[in-house]
This record gives sequence, C-alpha cells and structure tokens, in this order.
Amino acid sequence: MSAAFHLAARYVLRHRIQSALLAGALGLVFALPLCLRVLIEHAQQELRARAAATPQIVGTRGSALDLMMTALYFKRENLTPLPFDALAELRRTKSAPAIPLHLRYQAQGAPIVGTELEYFTFRGLKLAAGKQLSRLGDCIVGANFAKQRGLHPGGHVFSSPEQAFDMAGVYPLKMRIAGVLAPNGTPDDEAIFVDLKTTWLIEGRSHGHDDLKQDAAVVLQQEEGNIVGNAAVRMFNEVTDANLASFHFHGDIATYPISAMIVLPNDAKAEALLAGQFARSKDKQLIRPRDEMESLLAQLVRLEGFAASALLLTATAALFVTALVFALSFRLRQREFATLEDVGVSRLSLITVKVLEIAFVGVAASVIGLLLLLLASEVAPHLLRWAL
Repeated sequence: MSAAFHLAARYVLRHRIQSALLAGALGLVFALPLCLRVLIEHAQQELRARAAATPQIVGTRGSALDLMMTALYFKRENLTPLPFDALAELRRTKSAPAIPLHLRYQAQGAPIVGTELEYFTFRGLKLAAGKQLSRLGDCIVGANFAKQRGLHPGGHVFSSPEQAFDMAGVYPLKMRIAGVLAPNGTPDDEAIFVDLKTTWLIEGRSHGHDDLKQDAAVVLQQEEGNIVGNAAVRMFNEVTDANLASFHFHGDIATYPISAMIVLPNDAKAEALLAGQFARSKDKQLIRPRDEMESLLAQLVRLEGFAASALLLTATAALFVTALVFALSFRLRQREFATLEDVGVSRLSLITVKVLEIAFVGVAASVIGLLLLLLASEVAPHLLRWAL
C-alpha cells in the first residue's frame, strides 16, 4: 500500500499543473450550486429582516416594488412624488406615526436621504462621532461611505447635479458633515442623511443670497415690500452661520415633494384601518414590505431552482469529462503499467495506484470547493449591498 501511495503521489506531483487544473475545475463546478445556495440564503435573511422591520409604506399609486426599493434601499426609481401635505394629513388623523423620505439626489455615488430625526430612532442608528442634524445644510454620513471617502465631522460633501449642465441654475450644495453613523450592516451605512428642507434646498426650492437692501447695484425691480434682484446677485451654495438667515423658501411648502412615508401603526387595528383607508384612495397606495418581499423572494427561489438545475447538469458533464480524462491518461500510460508489472508490481497494486491518483485529485477538488464556499459566505453581505 505504501508503494502504491508513493507511486500515485509522485505522479500527481510530477504532473502538478495538469492535476491542479483538473482539481480546480472539479472544485469550482461542484462548489457553484452550494455557493449559490449560500448567497440566496443570506440574501433572503437580509431582505426579510429589512422588510420585517418596516411595517407599512405609503407612496403614490404605481409599482409597489419600486416604492419598496425606494423606501428600504434608497433606490432612485421613477416614482411620482407625494405632496408634503399628505404627511400632515396622515398625522392629523393620529392613526399612526409617519416618517417622510425624499430621495432624488446623490453625493459621490451615495444616495442623499431627506428625512426627520425619528428615522434614526426607528432604525436604531447611533452616532459614532459628531452630533445630530441641527441646521439647514448639515448631513449625517453612513459608516461605510465615511470610511471609503475618509470623511469626518466638520468636513464637507457636495451634492451631485442631476445633469452635467443644469439650465435651472441649481448648483451643487456644499453640505457640512455634522456626524458619522456607527456601522449597523444595512443600506444606511452607504447613505447620506439630511433633513427634508435640505433636500428641497438642493432641489432649488430654497436659496440664500446677498442682502439686496445693502447693494442697490444688484436690484432689478423694487415694489412695495418686494425687491427683485438681477443676475448679478450672488447665490450661496453653502449654508453657514453667517448666511443662514438669508435662506428662504418659495411657494407653498404643503406642495413640496416627498418620495414616500414609513408608517408605524400603533397596533393591528390601526394597521387594518390604514390599509382600508388607502385601498379606497385613487392616488396613493399603502404596501406591507413583508408581503411584497415574500412575493419577490418567491420569484428569486424559482430562479434559483432553474440555476441550480443548470449547474447540476454542468457538474454531471464535468464528472463525465473528468472520467474521460483519467481513462485516456491511464490508456496512454499502458506501457508504464506494463513495465511495472514486469518488475513484479501486482495488478491489485496498479489498480490501487489509479484509485489513489483519482482520490488525490478528488481531495484537492474538495478543498478548493470548501475554500470557495467559505469565500462565498464572507463576501455574501458585500455582494448583496453591491447588487442593491
């Protein structure tokens, strides 16, 4: 047995590249279905947890999936915005607390989420450094985004314009970083949080400029109680303590847009009443993220079944190809085996050599497959965040 082991080991080591390629191909093919299962299970856990922690979401009528992805994962879907008055109307009924969300702009690839301080309490978000939002133009950055960009409290981040050339004259807003969130392993780690008024400021519904009363050269027209400036008026793209008082909003704030509302019913009765109320609405919809997510995951599991079947067929084909490779290898080595027989090696020992060669490659393939499986378990959370 020791002689057979020695012969098999020497052959595998002598043809190490061929053996490594064969083992790698086998390990990869057989590990893929298991890696797929690991990734799917992790995705299901993460998606279910985020959805289960959000009782209800209100938005305009349209795609329930787009509304859910906007409210849970800060995706900029093509949603018709709600008027801000819809939030005030819901709060007047006192049937459930509601948290507004407004998502339209980004900063360095991260979504800018306009919301209120209640959102941080609702999601259990804690500050790792700095302080909470307290002023127009301030922002709180997620842990991962801050780490990737090297951001700290007291620094600044610029909003990104929707278009390269903004004909409306809405300039990127230089936002002061008030604080950095502690990591919590959710999409909140990748986002930038501001209050609703700051998102409207980015949108151009508010602005600050030089005091027109102090410089007659920039006055275009003056009427009773109203001064209109000309193009020479200097507009501010940063909110500071010195110019904070100059920022003002135009129009009726009740008509200003929000993307969605997270609704937190006090009990099951309030939840049922809200569902009935919005079922009759012609322009608004209420969704339960848990139900919508289960529907989405059912489709995901179905796709996983098709993918797993395809991978199993591939693995079966790979197994047959591997058998063919070994059969051809043994056939080409007939003279070698005949020589070993002539010097006294028994047929049983030669069969043992062949079996051990196959076993060595199989063990190496198993080790490679296990390493790939462990790698899939490690990268699953990062891969899910990247995909979303």
